[in-house]
Amino acid sequence: MPLSLPQAWMPTFGLAAFLLLVLAAPSALAANPPCSGKKGGIAGCDGELFLCNDGSISGSKRNCAAYMGRGGTSPAQPRQLLDDNTSDCPCGTSTFCTGPRGGVYCLTPGGKKSYRRK
Repeated sequence: MPLSLPQAWMPTFGLAAFLLLVLAAPSALAANPPCSGKKGGIAGCDGELFLCNDGSISGSKRNCAAYMGRGGTSPAQPRQLLDDNTSDCPCGTSTFCTGPRGGVYCLTPGGKKSYRRK
């Protein structure tokens, strides 16, 4: 005599699988938005980078132009990289400085360095 699962068990399994999918989906969608927390929200875009209200750039991997609805299909503008530590690279100007160990950053209005993701 072959073993078979009770017919009443099948709907319970389907319901459990459905509930698992419904409960797991919000956690995947609940990622922090760019410039969240102390950064004060999104002030605008610098090409594909997010400019935050505190003057820094976000470490988000998202494309700001696409996120803000400005399309992301056009190529990003070339960025000028400077090899000095002067104030010639304020955030929001598509100009960045390169530090002594290769880190690429811009300077916030408060004078702090805001590094780009690698």
